Amino acid sequence: MLSASVTNDTAFHPSTFILLGIPGMQDQHVWAAIPFCSMYIFALVGNGTILYIIMTDRTLHEPMYLFLCLLSITDLILCSTTLPKMLTIFWLRSHIISYHGCLTQMFFVHTVFATESAVLLAMAFDCYVAICRPLHYTSILNATVTGKIGLACVVRGLLFVFPFVILIERLPFCGHHIIPHTYCEHMGIAKLACASIKPNTIYSLTVALSVTGMDVVLITTSYGLILWAVLHLPSKDAQFGAFSTCGAHICVILVFYVPAFFSFFTHRFGHQVPPHVHIVLANLYLLVPPVLNPLVYGINTKQIRLRIFGFFMGRR
Repeated sequence: MLSASVTNDTAFHPSTFILLGIPGMQDQHVWAAIPFCSMYIFALVGNGTILYIIMTDRTLHEPMYLFLCLLSITDLILCSTTLPKMLTIFWLRSHIISYHGCLTQMFFVHTVFATESAVLLAMAFDCYVAICRPLHYTSILNATVTGKIGLACVVRGLLFVFPFVILIERLPFCGHHIIPHTYCEHMGIAKLACASIKPNTIYSLTVALSVTGMDVVLITTSYGLILWAVLHLPSKDAQFGAFSTCGAHICVILVFYVPAFFSFFTHRFGHQVPPHVHIVLANLYLLVPPVLNPLVYGINTKQIRLRIFGFFMGRR
C-alpha cells in the first residue's frame, strides 16, 4: 500500500524536474555562460555598490534614493534566483532541480519581477512629483508615505504571485518532468501537466495585463507629464538634461518590460517563435535590467556619482 501511494504521488507531482537549458544550443552552453556570468558579476558589483553608498550615507536617506535602494535589492534577488542554477546547467551539466526547489524558484522569479515593476512605478511617481510638484515634494513623499509605498510594492507581489503556487500544486504531471528552459517559470511548468491548464493561463494573463500592464500605463503617463513639464522649462540646458535623464530611464524600462511581455505572450500565442529565441529573451529581462539600473539610476545621479568617485579615490 505504501509503495502504491508513493508511486501515485510521484506520478501526480514528480520528485524532480530536469531543466534543459537553451533548447537547440546545448553544444554552445559552455560559451554562452561566459557573457551571462560576466553580466551577473557586473550586476552584483553595481547594485552592491549602490546599496553600500545609500545605506552608509545618511544624507541620501531620501525617497528617491530609498526607492533606488529597493530597486537594487530586487535586482540582486532577481538575477541571483536564476543565474547560479543556470551557470551550473551550462558549466557543470547539473540539470536536475527538486520539485519544491522549482516551485520556490518560480515563486521568487515572479514575485520579485512584480515587485520591481511596482518599484519602477514608484520611482516614476517620485520623478513626477519632484519635477511637476516640487514645492509639495516633502509633504507628498514624507518618510511615512515612502515606507508605505515600499511595503505595498513587496506585499502586492506576494499576493498576486502566491496563487501561481496553488495553481501548479493542483496539476497532475503523469511523469512529465523535462522543462525546456534555464529556470522554472509558471507557464513553463504548467505546460507539462496532463490536465487542463486553462485556470493557469487565464490567471497569468490577468496578472500580466491588469497588474504589470497597469504599471506600464501609469509609468507612461508619469513620464508623459514629466516631458510636458520639461518642454515648458525656460532653459535649453535644463531641457536637454531632463530629456537625457528621462530618455535613459525610458530605455531601461523598455528593456525590462518588452522581453518580459514577449516571454509571457510567447507561451500563449507564439508557437512559431524558435525556442532558443524565447529562452534567451526570457533570461535577458531578468539579467540586463540589473546590469543597467545601477548605471542609469545610480551613476547617472550626481550625488551618487560623486560619492562613488570619492569612495574609489579615497581608497587609492
